[in-house]
Amino acid sequence: MPPEARAPGLRATLVERIPAHWREPIAALALAWALLIACFARDWAAMFDQWWNISTYTHVLLVPPIIGWLVWQRWPELRDMEPTGWRPGLWLFAGAGIVWVLGAFSGFDLARQGAAVALLGASALTILGPKVGRALAFPLAYMVFLVPFGDELVPPLQLVTAKLTIFLTHASAIPAVIDGVFIDTPAGLFEVAEACSGVKFLIAMIAFGVLAANVCFVSWKRRIAFVALSIAAPILANGVRAWGTIYVAQFKGAEYATGFDHIVYGWFFFALVIALVIAIGWKFFDRPPGAPLIDHEAIEASRILSRWSANSVNLRRALMAMGLVVLAAASWAMAAERLTARLPVQVFLPEVPGWKRVDYVPQAWWEPRASGAEHRLLGRYIDSKGDTVDVFYALYSGQSDGREAGGFGEGALMPQSEWAWLSPGPDLAGAKADRLLARGQIERVAYTWYRTGGTLTGSNARLKAANTADRLLLRARPTAVLILSSEKTGTARPEVSVQRFQSAIGPVDVWMDRIGAVR
Repeated sequence: MPPEARAPGLRATLVERIPAHWREPIAALALAWALLIACFARDWAAMFDQWWNISTYTHVLLVPPIIGWLVWQRWPELRDMEPTGWRPGLWLFAGAGIVWVLGAFSGFDLARQGAAVALLGASALTILGPKVGRALAFPLAYMVFLVPFGDELVPPLQLVTAKLTIFLTHASAIPAVIDGVFIDTPAGLFEVAEACSGVKFLIAMIAFGVLAANVCFVSWKRRIAFVALSIAAPILANGVRAWGTIYVAQFKGAEYATGFDHIVYGWFFFALVIALVIAIGWKFFDRPPGAPLIDHEAIEASRILSRWSANSVNLRRALMAMGLVVLAAASWAMAAERLTARLPVQVFLPEVPGWKRVDYVPQAWWEPRASGAEHRLLGRYIDSKGDTVDVFYALYSGQSDGREAGGFGEGALMPQSEWAWLSPGPDLAGAKADRLLARGQIERVAYTWYRTGGTLTGSNARLKAANTADRLLLRARPTAVLILSSEKTGTARPEVSVQRFQSAIGPVDVWMDRIGAVR
């Protein structure tokens, strides 16, 4: 029999294996998910690019098959349940749509991508109903690990790793001095760089810990304890790894230790941590082998779920309502994307009392990044004492994808340059303060302010909130960035130089508005 004759029979057999009361809901859910992924293809493509090309998120490639496996494990109980359209699920879907709009307005990719994933979960609840949703609660919640998150944890993890490392270094009788994320030892200067923060293993271990906690445990206390162990273990292990590199360097040299670290600091290291966590938790596993992962009878007997299920909706109407939500969100975002404020043709750095402009000649080239800004200024001022302050100013006609003042890689720390983040800097007038280091010895302190509308802040979160409010109201306003910075030379303290310069220019918001001719 030719293949084309067998194919319809095979398809019919597969369909027959699905209970009749499940066929329409599964078809509706498949259609909804296909259309949602197509409509938000830009966000899904960005997520897949991170999964595939960034080692921190490579483990996410395993999450979709894991979710499929989790559903398959529940299918014997699910097939006897009755899926039903659920009207309140549309409100959850609309809420996810609003979060996506806010993420699009603020240029906050994490919110956009998280909302794109949440739309899939909300559509599943809308189409399948609260009882099936309760049975699928964990697989649907586990979809959160599809979202590439964790970059914001890098700086604190660098500091934690550095503190653990210096503690162990001193405990092993090795003389060392710590300054931020740099540790100076007799064998050389070591940096706890972003790649050494341990974030990639922490995020992967959290995903593993949550999965194992659900599959291997019944007791919530044990689940919480196992997840806590999965968080603590990679952080502590990463500190030990960093200390081991320094310890080996004292006897074999820094080059040998670095090579050794590159061998250890990979999936071998991750596998070792997983094995350790499993070994500790093994004897506490309390889910009997082969036990069902959901309590079908308890779900069916639940009065609350039964009452919720009564608020049903026709599947076709649900699909139409979800389509309208997506259309409204996309239209609103498109209108906000086109917002641009009027800017002056040219901008200039003004004169500052007690300071004069000089040629910009830094010890190590430093030029903050401001992608998409229409105007950028970089200049150096010097006072009668010989102290210098570098001023960077950028002005944007609007904020959107590719031109985000507070976006990743933007601002004082230039990616892929000789500058490295050292630690937070001393506070100054609400600015974001960073200590930077180049060539292991050139130190710079940089203070960053953002200005939009009536908001002046050093917080990227507050900037995004202000930009989001403008876009919600379709209000075009420019956004400006000011970075005051100074190098450490001799005994001069760079933060003191910047503080005196800031006093000379007066209120920062007024000075920024004056440069951009905003008011």
